[in-house]
Amino acid sequence: MPIDPAVQPLLDIVNAPGSPGLESLSPPEARALYEGLALLAPGDGAEVASVEERSIAGVRCQIVTPTGEGPFPVLIWIHGGGWVIGTADQSLPTCRDLAAGAGCVVVDVDYRLAPEHPFPAAPDDCVAVTRWVLEHAGELGGDPTRVATGGDSAGGNLAAVVANEVPGLVLQVLVYPGTDLTLSCPSIDENGEGYLLTKASMVWFTNHYVGAADPKAPRISPLYADDEVIAAAPPALVITAEFDPLRDEGEAYAARLRDAGVAVQATRYDGQIHGFFSMPSILPKGQAAVDEAIAALRGAFAT
Repeated sequence: MPIDPAVQPLLDIVNAPGSPGLESLSPPEARALYEGLALLAPGDGAEVASVEERSIAGVRCQIVTPTGEGPFPVLIWIHGGGWVIGTADQSLPTCRDLAAGAGCVVVDVDYRLAPEHPFPAAPDDCVAVTRWVLEHAGELGGDPTRVATGGDSAGGNLAAVVANEVPGLVLQVLVYPGTDLTLSCPSIDENGEGYLLTKASMVWFTNHYVGAADPKAPRISPLYADDEVIAAAPPALVITAEFDPLRDEGEAYAARLRDAGVAVQATRYDGQIHGFFSMPSILPKGQAAVDEAIAALRGAFAT
């Protein structure tokens, strides 16, 4: 189907003549640009009881606690940004929505970024935080038997890595995840220009993050994880977007999980672009996807 009419004004802004591509910028310049783009989809997220900064396993995190009485289930949320840009602070509106909607504490992980801290710094941080939460959830008002992980884009990649490495999780929420950093899936070229995330920016992100490592290493590209690792993964919600360069690898990962016997709910949002999940204030389909994630979390936490 065509681009959602609600998306087109955003694309008109980011594709305006003279707008720089990320690949033409230094990482600090790209981070500043990304922070400015957040102003195109304003909103603070839902009301919650508290947001508290805390160091967990040596990693800075934002702890979002919903209203009500605990112990609450816990979601470890990992922000996107190509492993190079983005922060836990910038993902707080999403985390507030998920915390309020699913009635869970959200641990918003501010993992180290490349190129200052290339692979494996990011997965090391996210795995360490998750293991700490499973052992110490009570310190956050949480229930260690009801812990999920999730993330969008690079965060979806890292959430999949966490789900494959850390047993005891009840769900993984993977929002347009990067699962194959060989960048060889057809949608990388099919949707490689004009839809916010581009093939050129994915090459830029990957070069900064992977460095000299093998892009097929399972901690970099979860699509290449061993069969027994995939089969042991927790149930998954995988959300993809029709006009996203990462569409095919997200859907391939959902198929890989399903073929291994993992319970998978996979939804492609037609007419949508990479990033739509974090724009519910301006994109109705973004709100629908957030609602789907909330429903999946509620279902997983109730079992």
